[in-house]
Amino acid sequence: MTKQERATRTRDALIRSAAGEFDRHGYASARLSTISAAAGVSPGALHFHFENKAAVAAAVEHEASSRLRRTARIVYRQRSNALQNLADTSHALARLLREDVVVRAGFRLSCSRSCHTDLNLRQEWQGCVLQRLAEAADEGLLATGAGRQQDLTRTIVAATVGLEALCGDNGEWLSAETVTGLWRTLLPMLASPEALAGLEPAGSVGGTGSPGGTETMSGTPARGPARQPVG
Repeated sequence: MTKQERATRTRDALIRSAAGEFDRHGYASARLSTISAAAGVSPGALHFHFENKAAVAAAVEHEASSRLRRTARIVYRQRSNALQNLADTSHALARLLREDVVVRAGFRLSCSRSCHTDLNLRQEWQGCVLQRLAEAADEGLLATGAGRQQDLTRTIVAATVGLEALCGDNGEWLSAETVTGLWRTLLPMLASPEALAGLEPAGSVGGTGSPGGTETMSGTPARGPARQPVG
């Protein structure tokens, strides 16, 4: 292993360790000594890579952002219609928040007042929702009188981000079943009757895999259970 490869492994281990510490204790209470010990490196090695705790947190946020964006791109390439893609993306992101401590910690750090960087992952999600609704309008998918796209965007963002906030106390808030229930409620209000018939609140097989969320990060879907209709 080269020196550069060892440095990369050490940095990755520190990011994973820091994510776990931030996820458990929050930014203010997280300790650099605990982060370095959990990563199996000395405090000096940590300070070789990161100047201070703020720099460690920024690295966790940026890695989380990279994973979230990569997953969103994978779902977008599935070529489903805009409303289905929006539901699929929310399922994929919820699964990351459930299963990936780096994503979960990075998202929470990005939304925390105690730790400020140039990232705002909630704002990025809001931009994604607004874009998909604009695409849905262009595709003729939205119900007549569904409301203004800005209002719809705020409603969807508030609902989905609210699930993430509630998950801190009870992981079931980000379960596939909860996200499916959210879309079973929202899609009949958003979609035209013609579009609604073809939408899958549990996530399309091509977009997110089964309702349990078994699609791989390579974008290859796993086989899922029978379809759950809207309404």
